[in-house]
Amino acid sequence: MNDRELNGCFEAAKEASRSLALLSGSRINEILNAVAQEIGAQGEAILTANAADLARMAPDDPRYDRLKLTHERLEGIAGDMRRVAELPSPLGRVLYHRVLPNGLDLQRVSVPFGVIGVIYEARPNVGFDVFSLCLKAGSACVLKGGSDADDSNRAIVALIHRVLEHCGVNPQVVTLLPPDREATAALLRARGYVDLIIPRGSSRLIDFVRRNATVPVIETGAGVCHTYFDRSGATDKGAAIIHNAKTRRVSVCNALDCLLIHEERLTDLPALCSSLAVDGVTIYADEPARAVLQTRYPTDLLRPATSESYGTEFLDYKMAVKTVASFDEALAHIRTYGSGHSESVVTEDAEVAESFLRRVDAACVYVNASTAFTDGGQFGLGAEIGISTQKLHARGPMALEEITTYKWLIRGDGQIREK
Repeated sequence: MNDRELNGCFEAAKEASRSLALLSGSRINEILNAVAQEIGAQGEAILTANAADLARMAPDDPRYDRLKLTHERLEGIAGDMRRVAELPSPLGRVLYHRVLPNGLDLQRVSVPFGVIGVIYEARPNVGFDVFSLCLKAGSACVLKGGSDADDSNRAIVALIHRVLEHCGVNPQVVTLLPPDREATAALLRARGYVDLIIPRGSSRLIDFVRRNATVPVIETGAGVCHTYFDRSGATDKGAAIIHNAKTRRVSVCNALDCLLIHEERLTDLPALCSSLAVDGVTIYADEPARAVLQTRYPTDLLRPATSESYGTEFLDYKMAVKTVASFDEALAHIRTYGSGHSESVVTEDAEVAESFLRRVDAACVYVNASTAFTDGGQFGLGAEIGISTQKLHARGPMALEEITTYKWLIRGDGQIREK
């Protein structure tokens, strides 16, 4: 598409967004449930398209699992969509109400953004998640997927369009752009058509969007996640948390990247890491940790840590280990290398737990739990449009409330302001 054609897409999405104001909350829920049902009915067609994408990617690529769709994952996506339908509407909520001394009645009320653009890479589930949340929040969405998932994305949007047309809704409330760089550039410049852009993907993608967009951006930054095993930590509990956070799905942003361990608990490190070896996790350990692990962990999976090992979002079966002498040193490491996404402590000391919650500056801070829980569905939000690591407007898993804005409604009876 050339710039004129792309601007035509943005203009059509803007116009379609205005029509959403005519849909009742119950009608929106009917549409979401109809799409969820169609996912079940047309699952094979989506999986066939997904197989074409997977055939172009090496199975050992860390993005492969994120790209892959299965019947089970489609069932989960449909379930998330139904849960979004069950949630109360985020629109029309009175956020503030006051009657001024002059009789003016002020209300601050939640309203849609209008058009939300989402740029994402090899994550075909994002199309369904974004559609469900944007429709429920009264906004149209413009999707810009990557070439790695293009067949899947086109099949997903075609399914959504069929349901929208059957329901008498303008299908341009969901627009899929071509997977090329020209479309990305046009979307970033679509000021006046697109009200908000949310990038989903690598730090490189997010940095590019932040530097080049003229449309407001909510950053969903890289997830460099730590777990600190405190001197009072329970070994069995810690081993389960570490294993789950690292290996549940290595290619997602809430996966564990670095284990911090108190030097007094180094003898427990082999027990904490033993199950990681079964999954083939390569450990980049500092000298104290490597000295303990060298006879208790597979040598082909043990590497010396370098400066690049810390602050890296691996998105793979890899993890760094750093030995710390104190709680404060662990906090300092997180401040230096963390990305503000998700951080966890394993401790039986209530004072340490509360101090960690209070002092760690991240969107999600855990005590004795896996960082894998940083997810809109797990938080009861139905689904998520992204996980914000910034502090302006939204932070952490973003769902319905975070993709609305507000306006002021002022009701009077002839009041005028004095000169």
